[in-house]
Amino acid sequence: MVTPIDHDAATKVVPKMENTEKRDTLIADEKRYQKEWDDAKLFQQDAPADGEPKPPKFFATMAYPYMNGTLHAGHAFTWSKVEFMTGFARMMGQKALFPQGYHCTGMPIKAAADKLKREIELFSQNFENVPTAEIEQLTVADNPGATKTDMTKFSGSKSKVAAKSGGAKYQYEIMLSLGIPVEDIHKFADPYYWLQVFPQHCEADLRSVGARIDWRRSFVTTDANPFYNSFVSWQMRTLKDLKKIKFGKRFTVYSPKDGQACLDHDRSSGEGIAVQEYVALKLKTLEWCEKAKEIIGEKIPSSASVYFIPATLRPETMYGQTCCFVGPTIDYKIFRVPKEGGEDEFFFCSERSAKNMAFQGVTPWGEHYPVVDLKGSDVVGTLVHAPLSVHEKGIRILPMATVKASKGTGVVTCVPSDSPDDYATTLDLAKKPEFHGIQKEWVVEDILPIIETPTSNLIAKSLYESLKINGPKDQKLAEAKETAYKEGFYSGVMLYGEFKGKSVQEAKPLVKKQLIDSGLAFNYGEPDGVVISRSGDECIAAYLDQWYFNYGSGENGGDQKWYEDTINAIETDRTNCFFPEGKHAMKQALNWLAQWACSRSFGLGTKLPWDASQLVESLSDSTIYMAFYTVAHFLSSEIYGTKPGLSSKPIQPSQMTDGVWNYIFKRADDVDSDIPRSDLDAMRREFSYWYPLDVRISGKDLINNHLMFCLYHHTALFDEPYWPRGIRVNGHLTLNSVKMSKSTGNFLTLRDAVEKYGADATRISLADGGDGIEDANLEESVANATILRLFELRRWCQDTANDPELRTGEWGLFDKLFSNEMNILVAQTKSCYVDTSFKLALKSGYYDFIASRDWYRDVARSVGISMHRDLVLRYIELQALLLTPIAPHFSAYLWGEVLHNKDSVQNARFPEVSPPDAILSSIFSYLRNVVGNITSAEGSQIKKLAKGKTLSYDPKEPKRLTISVAASFPAWQENCINLMAKQHESTGAIDVKDLTKQIDKKDMKKAMPFVQALKKRLDSGEKPGDVFSSRLPFDEAETLREIIPSLKQTIPKLEDVEVTMTEDETEGKNATPGNPTFVFVNIAKA
Repeated sequence: MVTPIDHDAATKVVPKMENTEKRDTLIADEKRYQKEWDDAKLFQQDAPADGEPKPPKFFATMAYPYMNGTLHAGHAFTWSKVEFMTGFARMMGQKALFPQGYHCTGMPIKAAADKLKREIELFSQNFENVPTAEIEQLTVADNPGATKTDMTKFSGSKSKVAAKSGGAKYQYEIMLSLGIPVEDIHKFADPYYWLQVFPQHCEADLRSVGARIDWRRSFVTTDANPFYNSFVSWQMRTLKDLKKIKFGKRFTVYSPKDGQACLDHDRSSGEGIAVQEYVALKLKTLEWCEKAKEIIGEKIPSSASVYFIPATLRPETMYGQTCCFVGPTIDYKIFRVPKEGGEDEFFFCSERSAKNMAFQGVTPWGEHYPVVDLKGSDVVGTLVHAPLSVHEKGIRILPMATVKASKGTGVVTCVPSDSPDDYATTLDLAKKPEFHGIQKEWVVEDILPIIETPTSNLIAKSLYESLKINGPKDQKLAEAKETAYKEGFYSGVMLYGEFKGKSVQEAKPLVKKQLIDSGLAFNYGEPDGVVISRSGDECIAAYLDQWYFNYGSGENGGDQKWYEDTINAIETDRTNCFFPEGKHAMKQALNWLAQWACSRSFGLGTKLPWDASQLVESLSDSTIYMAFYTVAHFLSSEIYGTKPGLSSKPIQPSQMTDGVWNYIFKRADDVDSDIPRSDLDAMRREFSYWYPLDVRISGKDLINNHLMFCLYHHTALFDEPYWPRGIRVNGHLTLNSVKMSKSTGNFLTLRDAVEKYGADATRISLADGGDGIEDANLEESVANATILRLFELRRWCQDTANDPELRTGEWGLFDKLFSNEMNILVAQTKSCYVDTSFKLALKSGYYDFIASRDWYRDVARSVGISMHRDLVLRYIELQALLLTPIAPHFSAYLWGEVLHNKDSVQNARFPEVSPPDAILSSIFSYLRNVVGNITSAEGSQIKKLAKGKTLSYDPKEPKRLTISVAASFPAWQENCINLMAKQHESTGAIDVKDLTKQIDKKDMKKAMPFVQALKKRLDSGEKPGDVFSSRLPFDEAETLREIIPSLKQTIPKLEDVEVTMTEDETEGKNATPGNPTFVFVNIAKA
């Protein structure tokens, strides 16, 4: 029996709600509709059989969630984009497929299971024996001093594990926080048990929110599903045959004591820390300072080459080196570096970095040879040659108090043009040379601009001044450093050097290659933080043989043709990125991305086909699984691949040879297989119908890896017609405008949300959260308010649809205005759905649609008539259809219970409406403005009366309203109209700038708003003949008379309304067609 999850235990932060009758009613109906949809198999979509018509299709997926926990609101936000797009595609007559798999590959599940094993050994099966001392022993302390090294790499402020665990110290505590009963936690010491539990809960949670998913196509990854295992093996073999996978040396975290790579599961601290790669420069010593000479003596031959070794992430800035920093109190050594067939070299650096170099081919494996011990202060003043620096005669070694021995080599080259830290220290040294024990002339104050950025060509100086930084220890330097690094990398253009004019992203690898090829630098790596193995060894970075994907441009050492195919898909919009920001970020990622290790030795997954000691890395097995979705239901009827699927005869995993996969995916025209040809052709037909993938949805944090891997592998394995049509990224989701975190209590799982607010209120809140690549926000207040809004709206629809007092017969003015307004909103909503702007679709198709209904209801009541039955029913129908993609349960109620349609609203088409009537739109806008101006003026008078001011009339006494309507335009307006009509007739457009030259200057101030208003009417689609007519396209006076009863109903003590016509401006006090004037006067009491 699979472990049930106690969701109350998992999320104590979710408060109980009172007076939940309305919510409970909505939820009961939601569950009923979900069962109806499931029973009818509405979301099971199959490719048309041979000879059947092939309707247009839509195939969308989200990045499948990792199965080490339950789904939270962030997962739901990404899911909602696929869900809404799928719902809209169905309404546009497309066969829409949304499948869902479960990612289990990689280290996290196995590492967590191994932790549980150790905790069970220590604390017993149910963890009764957890002493405080053991807690302290196993707890990994946070490193508050840790800083991010490479500012150009995307990362969150917390790891996913940390965010989900909410600060839990033990794995069993994390399991408790997930709602696992304590007596069942020991079962999770078996990593494959996770695969039995969390996929089932993932499916249940998505079903509870009404997901339009074809569950037949679901699967787990890893060898737990032998069909997926075969699929990944085929993919890897094929990529290797295509020479997209290569073998070579790569950096990895390594334990010298254990003699092996130290992956996450081998660490007692430092989980998740990877290798940071640097360029290590060789700054040759030209002249030692006196103190260094004294200490070194004859320990190093006088003819030997001694190099200071700074490590940099920014080789492209080396032209601007002005000095080289050491930490004055840091302990350094000079190490001998043996050279075969030549004289030994000597490196000045920290011992920590020398230990790393000993496993990177710099010195013999595992060996480093210290010769001289020195303090940083001992070498200050030494003259060195800096590669590429404009200061060809050499630069000085100078002190920098903020240098860290734990970062890089402990030696830092100074580029004050682009490093705020370097600029701050340079200023300080120049200001106080005696204090620092240096000569002022050693400090180079003339700074060379290296990179042009949007901020400045001396960005360090600019940020130092704009942020008002006060010295080298100012805390604001961290912010300045991140800004400078990111702006330089993403937006910078080289101003100096051989690669002048190239972007920094292009120039960086070229400068690096130039330095290394000339022997002036070498690759250096180190763990980006302290990593301690379970044996207590501090790990280093070793340069080991590995299998890797040859991503990247030729300049980055990658496969140039592969890179070109992939980036061209983005640049040519062959793959739609939906947003300019998304396209820019993806192009940046492809330009940055280089070779990527595709295997590891620990975790869950598929064995590397040609090396059973290695597993396919978790991102590498998750690149083209969208193709697997197309045939998964033929291979098996459940997620583990153990029960036969739709094939005419059960298919065995062993039958899924490379030839079969190639045939199914149209890489081959024939295949020799014992699988029935009808089944092979059916699977091939499924693939060729559903592919290419129409859109891939993911969070923006996957741009730098998964999404680009997906694109790379599609361009390698499939013909161009099968490359993805779209990749849409969304921002991260905050909750109530605050980052989600279990430790702070600001956390919401999908299950919590549905139980607390219901499916549709949750879905509407997700749609309301936002679109685009920027971060979005889910407001629980929106979800809570939506419960009442949905309940009251559907009750109003039910009651009003059955109201015997509703009018029938001819439509009056207000009926026509309401109908036209609905048509406008339907068209706007459709446009928003097409653009995947769901927040805007919600605004026009829900909030504005309700507001339009409110206006019609209120104006009908105020003029003393009932609403028209046809329009009420039409409103209900349109409201149901407009909300179907986002809130299908609510729509199903209106569609079935109120309108009594027999078929499901899930099968309904998006409404087709007549084009907006420009005249009716003008009338609607006109009335809204006139009524608004009149009621606003009345309100202003009441406020003045309350303040004791003298008024022309008493608003609280009986009164008359006179509205003056102009019969014609004044001369200056007639002139504007004539000029515009003439220009439009000759050019087909309106050039406002040109018109200003022809309008009398004395009329300019009042003419321009009038011209802009007419131009706006043209732009909205109104006919030029109507716009340029000397009269309005409707009878203004008669239209105003229609609203007299409404005005009397709205404005207190208004007993009479008169509409009069005026012939000139003076009589009507500047009334013009479309802009009446009005005046209130009190009526004498009888």
